[in-house]
Amino acid sequence: MSVSFAPECTPAKKEYDECFNKWYTEKFLKGKSVENECTEFWDSYVTCINANLAKQGIKPMLDKAREEQPFTHEEMQESLKDPEKQ
Repeated sequence: MSVSFAPECTPAKKEYDECFNKWYTEKFLKGKSVENECTEFWDSYVTCINANLAKQGIKPMLDKAREEQPFTHEEMQESLKDPEKQ
């Protein structure tokens, strides 16, 4: 597990990583569950990341870039098939 780009988000990332790894190895790989049971930890981590992106002035730039060049599901699938497009 790695640290978060925002040090104050590392504890939330660690909680999510630990939860996900446990769910993945103990349930998903054994066919006991296909639904990620760690979404509350993910949501906490994403909230922390978004707050830090905003604090550093990065989030507005990301939001603008996403508005100007949104990715559709089809575009993402196509780029995975054709490495030349990446």
